[in-house]
Amino acid sequence: MIGNILLLSLRQIRRNILRSVLTTLGVVIGVAAVITMVTLGNGATQAVSDQISSLGSNLMIMRPGQRLGPGRDSAGAPSFKLTDVQAILDQVSGIAAVAPVASTSVTVVYQSQNWSTQVTGTTGSYLQTNNWKLAEGDVFSEADERAGRAVCVIGETVRKNLFGTQSPLGGLIRVKQFDCEVIGLLASKGQSTMGMDQDDVILMPIRAVQRRLKGNDDVGTLMISAASGQDNAALISQINALMRERRHIAEKEDDNFNVMDTKQIAETMAGTTKVMTMLLSAVAAVSLLVGGIGIMNIMLVSVTERTKEIGTRLAIGALEHEVLLQFLVEAIVLSAFGGLFGVIIAALASWGLSGLMQVPFLFNPQINLLSFGISVLIGVAFGYFPARRAARLDPIEALRHE
Repeated sequence: MIGNILLLSLRQIRRNILRSVLTTLGVVIGVAAVITMVTLGNGATQAVSDQISSLGSNLMIMRPGQRLGPGRDSAGAPSFKLTDVQAILDQVSGIAAVAPVASTSVTVVYQSQNWSTQVTGTTGSYLQTNNWKLAEGDVFSEADERAGRAVCVIGETVRKNLFGTQSPLGGLIRVKQFDCEVIGLLASKGQSTMGMDQDDVILMPIRAVQRRLKGNDDVGTLMISAASGQDNAALISQINALMRERRHIAEKEDDNFNVMDTKQIAETMAGTTKVMTMLLSAVAAVSLLVGGIGIMNIMLVSVTERTKEIGTRLAIGALEHEVLLQFLVEAIVLSAFGGLFGVIIAALASWGLSGLMQVPFLFNPQINLLSFGISVLIGVAFGYFPARRAARLDPIEALRHE
């Protein structure tokens, strides 16, 4: 019986193929929009987490001033010193590494090529705290750091613009008034979540930058990496207490420095992205409602057009539930086709947009099955009323219908 009803439904849909396609369009758009939004949202969440993780494992960033980000009030707040690095390593348990950072923008020259970039004065611990690896060569030694030697490790962007395709190792680049020997090449990291090129950098011993480029012994940032398994919140509390003591901050005074936990930022940004994904998906789901209304409207039209057919079937002995089931199956088949095509379109759209947005394509079987299931339920919900109306037609009145 069900097989015959299904064949009759498919035959009826084929008779009005264009109308059937237009009827399912709302469901197709709704399913495709919901799946695409969720897929891209999951990809964006993963991209944010990966980018922040690339900054370093268990990384905390300490800077002068009370606020972070653009407009932070670092003016008037004293910078850090190299002695603060050793104090944190000695007096705060659970710290894996601390890397001081003093940065400045300069134009560097190699032969006939020049490039404006960021020179970062630091120590060898910078690679550990920032989860960075070397593609070639080596990082500067403790002896290089103590002596402030003019040696450097460059990023991939600097290599491309100064050295082209050749190896930069052993090359001498001109940094303002002095030559700097390239002893290492950083592995590429690409762009950060803020769109900044992480490979456009030159690392030098911090004392060389302080003496030759900045003319002071200030340290602008401390990159602090916690040991595995440590509670970052507890470490931040210890660091705050130590730095308040070293910077002679009175009990009732506010901190003139701040410590940012990248793990917390990653969780916050991931949570925000998920909320935005849910909101966009809810908006997209409205299309499913519109598609369901479209199916109900067309099924009502179909009942009106086929009134004599329904009357004939009822007159020769068809039961009400058989007529109801036929029209209900037609509505379900229409919505199921719409859901199936919506899933296919969503997969193609998500794959293409993921490449354009440069986020991972994360196929989620659950959301695809759920969206398809909802499309079928829409067929049941919005197809029942027209089917019930068809089943309750009076056979005599239906046969008289013009």
